[in-house]
This record gives sequence, structure tokens and C-alpha cells, in this order.
Amino acid sequence: MKLFDLSLQLSGFPINKARLFLKSVQKKNTDDYEAYITQRKQEIVSYHLKHNPFYKSFAENADPKNWNSIPVMSKRDLQQPLETFLSKGFTKSNVYIDKTSGASGQPFIFAKDKFCHALTWSIIMDRFSWFNINFNTSKQARFYGIPKDKKGYYKEKLKDLVSRRTRFNVFDLSDEAFETWLSVFQRKRLEYMNGYTSPMVQFAKFLKRKQLVLKTICPTLNVCMVTSEMLFDADRLLMETQFGVPIINEYGASELDLIAFQNPNKEWVVNSETLFVEVLDKHDIPVSYGQEGRLVITSLYNKAQAFIRYDIGDIGVLSKQSTPQKPILEKLVGRTNDIAVLPSGKSAAGLTFYYITKSIIENDGSVKEFVIEQHKKDTFKIIYVSDKTLSTNKEAIIKTEMESYLEKGLHIYFEKQDQLKRSKSGKLKQFTSLIPQI
Repeated sequence: MKLFDLSLQLSGFPINKARLFLKSVQKKNTDDYEAYITQRKQEIVSYHLKHNPFYKSFAENADPKNWNSIPVMSKRDLQQPLETFLSKGFTKSNVYIDKTSGASGQPFIFAKDKFCHALTWSIIMDRFSWFNINFNTSKQARFYGIPKDKKGYYKEKLKDLVSRRTRFNVFDLSDEAFETWLSVFQRKRLEYMNGYTSPMVQFAKFLKRKQLVLKTICPTLNVCMVTSEMLFDADRLLMETQFGVPIINEYGASELDLIAFQNPNKEWVVNSETLFVEVLDKHDIPVSYGQEGRLVITSLYNKAQAFIRYDIGDIGVLSKQSTPQKPILEKLVGRTNDIAVLPSGKSAAGLTFYYITKSIIENDGSVKEFVIEQHKKDTFKIIYVSDKTLSTNKEAIIKTEMESYLEKGLHIYFEKQDQLKRSKSGKLKQFTSLIPQI
């Protein structure tokens, strides 16, 4: 039984329809493809100008047939109550709703119509199939976090069951935890690894210290997909050596789709089926292939909410070998995360703060940006930009959350600022450790 497909269908996401549609797009020949992209760009702009009050106001001078007239939208533009952004005919009850990770320091809540979300899963399954991974049958070693609240926890555990996933706790990166991970790989016939880069790098370092290769312990393991954080060449080499399998780089954004995925030829292929990816300079002018600029992305099929010329906050380069049908991402700047080292000696992945900062996110968008700094092993500072100072009650909730995910006895301070310091790329690094790493 195809449990994964069935779970999507039962949740209202027409995966079979989406899969067939994706195949029809992929069958288009090279000559027709550019015309297809142009048509879809015009259609999605026209749709939102007609049916989306927010977008009609935001892009009041937009001409669907003149792409340069379409304004670029930023994450800050989307930090308002979700109802503000929904197109006519869509409500919270008939769309897919989620929150961005806040990895850029600018979190918000977003919506996708159900067909668009099914297309997202179709793209993901298509790319994983390049490496003979089938979400209905292949067994996954999953290196992501998991919510602490009961509802969120059991929801993720149910997804794990349906998706044949064994989850590894990235909140604890101690050697004791790694020993437990190792025993799981010894017992289970896991076929692929998928998740955050930094905890898997730490696991590879552990294996190196133990002089072990994971595939010799788990012969069924065939491939490792990393996502959400920068993959450096040295870390890729370390993981390839210690895991004994190819390391595949994924780049995506929850509010959009899978953006780029490395193919068996080690090309970082951009998703041109459901997205239109541009590289723009500081004046919003497209640059040539091979030149660096801001990645600005259009979701071609999301009718529930407009993501049109959306500046995702990353800097990148499209290869000179790119074509409209097969853009290739040559370089990506950003998405790095430090490791948090705590007084007990425990360490945790920087993306642990993805789950902690969910308690900061409010639907009214009062917290615009935030970053977290670790000044000592027991001392953290949360620096944020907001219309109002966080209440004592809200600060207490955040402190409780951090101690729940990390450990007791932490000193947590808050600092409200008018503007946060950004890197040269224009990104905010959500978590920065200012103490020496072990």
C-alpha cells in the first residue's frame, strides 16, 4: 500500500493529479519551454491582480506582459496577519498553512493552495527518485528536530510512521547520543539519510574519531541528502568518507518549494517546473548567467497567496550553462549555522533555534526580525526588532522554551533594537556563537 501517497490524498492534497501534471510539464521540448514559463508568469500575476486584494494594492502598476514592471517583494512585506494575503475564495480552512523557519531572522506565516502543495511533494519525490528513493517504500534516517508540545510531537511521529522514517534527535549532539544513533543504524535497514547539515557533520566527526564507516555498519544505506544549511566542500568530503555514500545537496524554502537539487552528475539543478528563479542586482535588474546577485523567486502555481518576484534573502549565481528549462545553481551564499555548546558539555545544532523561536512568532507580525547570540556557555542574548517591547510574560515563555529544548540554568537576555546588523550578503544569521567551539 502506498501509505505516503494515501496520507497526502486523505489530507486533501491531490498528489496523483499533481504528479501527472508535473510529467506533462517535463515532457515539453526545449523550444516550447521558454514560452511555457512566460505564459505561467503572466497567468499567475494576472490571477493575483484580479483575485488578491493585497497583491492588487502592492503591485498596482504591474503589467503582466511587462515583467520589469512587476515589483520585488521582501519578507518584511509579508509580516502581517495571514488573512491579509489570501486570495478570494481561500480561507484558513481550505489551504495549507505553515510558518517559515526564521533562519533568516524574518519569520512569517504563509499559505499554499492544496494543488500547489501537492506539486511541491511531486517535485520532491521526483528529485529523490533520481537516486532510487521512493517515499512509499524507502526507509529514511531523518535528522530534523521535533516539536516538544504533545500535538506537534505526535503529528510528526505519525508522519514518521507513514513515511517510513526513523528520527534522530538533533537537539543532543553528544558522543552518548551518537552511540545511540550508531546502534540504530546497526539494527535497522535504513536506505537514505535526510536532514540538517550540521548535525550530520558532527556525526561524521564522531565516526572519524571511532574510525568507522557508516555503510559498513548499515550496508543498505545508499545516499545522504542535506538541506537547510550551507554545505562546505570540506564537510561534504568528511561525510562522504565517513558515511560511505554520495552526499546530495538540497536547497529549498517552505514558503515556496524545493528550489534546487543536485543530480547524479553533481549539477545543482534549479526547479523550473513550478518556480521561476531570477538573479537580480541591487537595482532589481536581472544579471547575466555567471554573475552574482539576489535570488528572487516566483511561485508559478500558488493561487492562495502571491509569491511573485519574492526576494528570499540569499545571494547566488546561476551557471553560464543554464537554460530556461534547466537552470543550474552554481553558487549559494548563506544558510550557515553554528553549534551551541552548553555548560553540561552538551551541544546542539544551531537549527535547534528554529523550534525555540516559534514561540516568538506572532500572527500579528509584531516581531519583525531577530537573531540569537551565545556569549558564554550559559548566556544567550535575543536581539529583536519589533513595534513594541516583548512583555515580561512573553520573555518568560521564551526562556522556558529554551530551557526545555536545551537545559536548565541558562541566562537569557533580551535586547530590542531598531535595526539589526546584516552580513555583506544582506542576510541575518539567526544564531551566532561568540565562544570558542570544541
